[in-house]
Amino acid sequence: MQKYVRVLKLFWSTAIAAELEYRLNFLIAALSSLTNLAGSLFSLFLFYQKGYTFRGWQWEEALIVLGIFTLLQGFSATFLAPNLNRIVRHVQDGTLDFILLKPISSQFWLSSRTISPWGLPDLVFGLIIIFYAGTRLHLSIGNYSASAIPLVFGFAILYSLWFMLGATSIWFVKIYNVTEVLRGLLEAGRFPIVAYPTAYRFFFTFVVPVAFLTTIPAETMLGRTHFSWIVGAAILAVVLFLVSQRFWRFALRFYTSASS
Repeated sequence: MQKYVRVLKLFWSTAIAAELEYRLNFLIAALSSLTNLAGSLFSLFLFYQKGYTFRGWQWEEALIVLGIFTLLQGFSATFLAPNLNRIVRHVQDGTLDFILLKPISSQFWLSSRTISPWGLPDLVFGLIIIFYAGTRLHLSIGNYSASAIPLVFGFAILYSLWFMLGATSIWFVKIYNVTEVLRGLLEAGRFPIVAYPTAYRFFFTFVVPVAFLTTIPAETMLGRTHFSWIVGAAILAVVLFLVSQRFWRFALRFYTSASS
């Protein structure tokens, strides 16, 4: 474990040093995040402007869902996209050969080799929205702390889904936009799950688990979720993570390297 921690520190320190050579990118990323957030807020405002509310969700409560969704976007842009989108290139260029020869887990290397500070604005904006809405709702530190548990599970679920999609590049090399499909489906998480018809709620809960990414953490923060949903999120996170490991090992059986 200590070896992996040291490697992670080395990975991230060199990645941040390299990224900060282009500091203007941070301003561009912040403006982009702010523009996307404004669009999301405007979309949510359109639902609430004439007194309409999602069933059981007032304006500030829906803002918490949007804030958690923004956090997930920041997490994806900071940790997932810079790493997992490169799996396709490693397979196509044959550089995956060198990764497999390294004395550490190839999944760990592919998942944590770099980090992008350009996702930090989304993380900051997400926290601002959550704390603003929480202040209006008079939430306590205990509410925020309780939601951290299902939120961590949500991060694990999102990572596992993203990694498995990236691993399919072993068979289908030219799938650069495969993660965009997942991004598109996850856009549904910007609203509470009750905003959708019954069939869609079933799909976004049990097929593509969007509800476990945003709605369940938000309901936990508001103190109204059932404990069974948190347990379900934990089970789903563990199962998907283990499946991602097994799926990667299975996919490597079909990898013939660049020299064969």
